[in-house]
Parts: sequence; structure tokens; C-alpha cells
Amino acid sequence: MKNFHVILTGIILISCSVCSCATGVGENAASILGSSSEAPVFLSCKAVSETEINFEFTLPVKVKTLNFSPQIELENVGEGNIIIVTFSGGPGPGEKLTADLLAEDENGNTINVLVPLRTRNSRMPNLIITELRTEYSKPKCEFIEFKTLSKGNLGAIKVYVAGNSKEPLLYEFPSIETAAGEYITLHLRTTEDSNQNELGNNLAESGGADSSATGRDLWIPGSTKLLRKTDIIYFLDQDDNVMDAVMLSENKDPWWNKDYLAEAAEFLYSKDSWTSSEGKICSPADAVQTTGTTATRTICRDETLEKNSQTASDWYITATSSATPGMPNNPKRFN
Repeated sequence: MKNFHVILTGIILISCSVCSCATGVGENAASILGSSSEAPVFLSCKAVSETEINFEFTLPVKVKTLNFSPQIELENVGEGNIIIVTFSGGPGPGEKLTADLLAEDENGNTINVLVPLRTRNSRMPNLIITELRTEYSKPKCEFIEFKTLSKGNLGAIKVYVAGNSKEPLLYEFPSIETAAGEYITLHLRTTEDSNQNELGNNLAESGGADSSATGRDLWIPGSTKLLRKTDIIYFLDQDDNVMDAVMLSENKDPWWNKDYLAEAAEFLYSKDSWTSSEGKICSPADAVQTTGTTATRTICRDETLEKNSQTASDWYITATSSATPGMPNNPKRFN
């Protein structure tokens, strides 16, 4: 976790961009009041189960006040370096919470922590990325489609696109119950008033280009370019395990020309989530080749394959006008 310290008239403001329990969107903040040079520092928090959240500090502390929004009924609040908080019930899996905690150490130093987090989701479905559009032609926008291989809840699954180097965390799913075999399209722009997020059972709620009456449609607001022909996409669970990934390149260069793409390639290799056909770190030459893809020729997984090889061999560019967001992929290939 990276910490950035700003000293403001006796108050140390600590913010971090990534916390083990954070949503990945927004910041965690802690303010410390006191005269001791060894005042406690907030390190992280984590929802370890559906009924337990842990807060970690550098020194032992006692909690003076603790409030959650939305409110949850607390059973026990511990003390020490790791504050174990248990509760009997509350929001569903992967729901957003905000914790406001005031703690004190043995020297009278107090620390106030305001942190966003997600409840634990132990029912995430097995899922794979199935189709990608990298090109924009209004109202048709870029999208990432995936398929659930088991039933579960999508809450707190994080979508990363490495090409957005300043904000690679593109999206974090809200708590949504899904069936096995469901197609879900994450549209990367909102282009029409009829574009609606389908969070419940009605999969025909959204309108507009590329919406599906049988697949689930979700929309990212705005019109920013978020996916490119040379890019790396991956999903993480709450323990930063890679759920699925795909690497794209418009060329066959021997190595990535951007550090953030090289770092993502090394990360996925370290997680056994994407390799070259020889089992090595993926270079652009080993990625899915995207030359020829257009707004109507999308990048598709071969859904007839029984096993996910986690290599480019699973993928192809579909024929012109054969994009199928929210539905099984068209087997026709672009030559």
C-alpha cells in the first residue's frame, strides 16, 4: 500500500490509493492528533468474512467510536494492533460500506479513520471474458463481455484495464445475483438515454445500441476512451486473485513499449493467468493480435473449447457485422 503524508498544523493526513478492503474507488483517510512521535498509523482494513472486518494499525489501540454507513449491528469490537469487528447481519455480499473509526493508544494519541470498503463476497461466480470491442462508432461503444460458468454474486469483483495507466481500476461490480451461463456486457461508455444498468432480474430493462434482451447490460458513464487495440484486461477478486485475463496487441513487437503494460504482463504471469504458448511471460507477439478489429469485428473467445488455455490461441476476430454482445459468440471469423 502506498502512503502519502501531508503535515497540516499538527495533523497528519494519510491517504492511500489501495487498501486490502477498499473498493478501489476513492481514498482512505486517517488523521492523527497527539504529541507522541510514535503515534499509531492506520495500515489497512479487510472484510475477512460475511460477519467480520479487521482494521490494522502499527501500534495497539482501543476504539472510542465506530460507525458504519449504511448502519450495521455490531456484536463485538476488539482492541490491539488488529481491531477485530464482528457483526450479526447487515448488507449483502460485496456491498459498499463506509467506516468511521476513532481510536486511541496508551499515550492518549487519537486517530480518526474514514475508509470505504466492501463487505465480504464468498459467492463470486466462476467467470470468463468472452468478447471485446476496442473501437468506437457512435452509438456503438467499446465493451467487455463475460460469461458466468456458475451461479453467484458479482459484488466487489474488480475490472482492470492496464492501458488506463493513471486509473487502471476501471469498474467494481455492485452486488448482483447471477445465474450460471449468463452473459454480462460491461459497456464502456453511455451513449443514449435508454442505457440502463440491469441490476435485478429484468434483463430487458436497458435499451440502446448493443443492449441485449437476454443478457445483462451494465454501463460506465461518460464518453472517455477506456479500451484500446493494445491493452491488457483482467478481473480480480477481493484477495487480488486473477479470475480471468486477456492480453491484446496490434503488433508483434518483442516487448511492450509502455512500462505499465510490461508490468501487467509480468503480474499476470506471476499469477499463472496468461502466458505465451511456450509458458513464458507474454510479449506483444504472444498476445491476441487485434489488427483488423473494427466496431463490427470484435475480439472473441472460441466458446467451443472446453479448457481455458490462458493464451492467445483461445481467441479470434469475428467476421464483419458479427459482434454479439450479450449472446454466444458468432463462430464466423475474419480472414
